[in-house]
Amino acid sequence: MTIRVLVVDDEAIVRDGLRTIIDLEPDLEVVGEAANGEEALSAARRLTPDLALVDIQMPVLDGIETTRRLVLLKTPPKVLLLTTFDRNEYVYEGMKAGAGGFLLKDVRRNQLTDAIRTIMAGDTLLAPSVTRRLIEEFCRLPSPSSSRPVGLAELTAREVEVLALVGRGRSNAEIAQDLVVAETTVRTHVSRLLTKLDLRDRAQAVVVAYESGLIRPGT
Repeated sequence: MTIRVLVVDDEAIVRDGLRTIIDLEPDLEVVGEAANGEEALSAARRLTPDLALVDIQMPVLDGIETTRRLVLLKTPPKVLLLTTFDRNEYVYEGMKAGAGGFLLKDVRRNQLTDAIRTIMAGDTLLAPSVTRRLIEEFCRLPSPSSSRPVGLAELTAREVEVLALVGRGRSNAEIAQDLVVAETTVRTHVSRLLTKLDLRDRAQAVVVAYESGLIRPGT
């Protein structure tokens, strides 16, 4: 199955480069381009891409607000944010807006295409250079008064454990290895915890893991 991609960036030369990289892959295809957020929303409604590759800094409508609106469409695409700046607030706000991943523009070609596949597979992806700083910045919360962070009382002990691993950026396959269970079992746990916490996707689960204090520096 071919993954249909919408490229959103205000620089034509960047869009051309991304299109060239993506179209070289047999399972990926660029179906449209947009120079700003408003164009992206219009194109997404018309083309219904599987994934939108969105620059954070754009005129008219920035990438974070564009993400918020894209995920509310009737047929929402997955969103992978790209930027030249690895500021923590960009990453955090982007994930809260519903982005499935965040990469810097200096990534290698195979890292970009692998990221697209990773997000389409249902995993969350952060650029390695920002992951540790993100955790340190947004996990400095007081220790929970009970054995479980506030807000997670509906989860079973195993679901809390899975949420923590999701928050650390582990894929379903990696979580299955960590817990010595089948990958299908992990998918079931992830699906149930998303439903119980009323979360749209895995990216929002990462944010909850951070904000609840479930993930802490050094753990």
